Amino acid sequence: MSAVEKSQRVAMGTHVEVELIDEAGASERLVFDLVPDKQADFANGFLGESTPLAQAILGQTAGSVVAYRVGDVAMVSVLTVTLEGRLPVEDVAAKRQAVIQQVVAESDRISDMVFALAVGSKWGDYDPGGSKE
Repeated sequence: MSAVEKSQRVAMGTHVEVELIDEAGASERLVFDLVPDKQADFANGFLGESTPLAQAILGQTAGSVVAYRVGDVAMVSVLTVTLEGRLPVEDVAAKRQAVIQQVVAESDRISDMVFALAVGSKWGDYDPGGSKE
């Protein structure tokens, strides 16, 4: 397979432009780089390999139109595919884990406050951090 042919197939690490076409014929263009799921961050242009859209277009060439039934979307047209894909600068998996830890900490804090109120205690009588003086 020549470099030109290879650059025209959707694969991991490629930069892809597609057009989603709905049942009424309206379309929406999307541009993204296809990356491993651990690096997926669609808001920043990185589509994970196991997403339905990625699975629908993997191996397709520029100019292909394939069925893609999601909501009112009926098909996807692959407009361009290049090997100029980029990788996320930051570790997306680590970023997700940090956000999860923040959410869990906030949830624990709220649970502690709810518990303190539910048992009829005053905030000063209950130490949610469990510090012992």
